[in-house]
Amino acid sequence: MDEQSDKEIASKKQRDQMLKLVAKGFYNELINYGVGQPEVIRVASHLLDNLLAKGKRPDKDVGYYNGIFTLASVKDEWAERKQLALQHVTLRPLQKQVVNKVGDWLKDRAVRESFVPAFPENKSKLQEYFTSPTREYFSIDYNNEAVGIIGGENSDLWLSLLCVYNPELEQGLHSLA
Repeated sequence: MDEQSDKEIASKKQRDQMLKLVAKGFYNELINYGVGQPEVIRVASHLLDNLLAKGKRPDKDVGYYNGIFTLASVKDEWAERKQLALQHVTLRPLQKQVVNKVGDWLKDRAVRESFVPAFPENKSKLQEYFTSPTREYFSIDYNNEAVGIIGGENSDLWLSLLCVYNPELEQGLHSLA
């Protein structure tokens, strides 16, 4: 039995090494084709999108793609309350108490390692990171409870959108887009 588990461990290590070599080769090819480092992150995001989609496309008759979630259903309260809402979901600027919650979420290794680049682990450094003038991050709230964040780097949030992530797996609200 020990010999079997040793073989399994060796096989897993060998496979992991092969995947690292494939990824390094793919990265080198992207660079050789003139893809810049910031674009590599976009390529990785597209790979994840394809993995998550598994080749499936939404049916034209699915209501939430064609009628339920429309621009008209977005409640624009930006001028009065600095927020946008769609049914039970609200998007608002990231506040200090939510940054502290993000710090708690990042204690989970799987959550922490899912961000590229990684967020600071220290809560004060995290607060400094999110309040930098080169970044804009927002809280995603569900029924007035922060359940995720969305953010961007540089001066134009919408062009440099990085990620949407909801680390609250236990509440069944998890999404990565």
